[in-house]
Amino acid sequence: MSSGNPKDGDLQIVPAAADNPRPPAVPPRPLMVATSAGSNAIVEYTGPVFKEPEEDLELKLRRILENVPVRVSNTSGSSAGAGSGDFHQYRQMRRKEQDRVARMEVDYLRRKEEAEFSMRREERLKAEEEQRAKKRAKRQKKKQKKKERRKTQPGPAEGAAGLQKQESSDDGSESEDESTK
Repeated sequence: MSSGNPKDGDLQIVPAAADNPRPPAVPPRPLMVATSAGSNAIVEYTGPVFKEPEEDLELKLRRILENVPVRVSNTSGSSAGAGSGDFHQYRQMRRKEQDRVARMEVDYLRRKEEAEFSMRREERLKAEEEQRAKKRAKRQKKKQKKKERRKTQPGPAEGAAGLQKQESSDDGSESEDESTK
């Protein structure tokens, strides 16, 4: 074994001066430039702005995302036996896992109920719209028959004015019967 001190005959490696010396940790301050003759204005120094290319940032981000450290929290120490601390750790982990599973079940049931409710609601709305369309068609048919009957047999008291009044009210809108429902 060596004691760290070179002995006679041992070679010692000494770093030589490099051709490209290291840049200093802090870049030198730039020379002040006088804006006018006799001005002693101090120019504030701003360090160089290093902007990394986007590709480098994307590579770094990809590397970070691919090498995400996995935290294993259910490991015990390397002691010979399980002590009381391990039991408390086990009990806490078990409780957390049970809480997580319970939350997942509640969330699943809530989503299931919402889906069933929206499905039932859509069915009700569809059935209601079908009933409205059926009643609307029935009203239109009744109006049309009444209109045809009046065209073929105009009454003596009812003249052309009564016929015009009938036609002007037949604009396809819903009647008073439906608005009172």
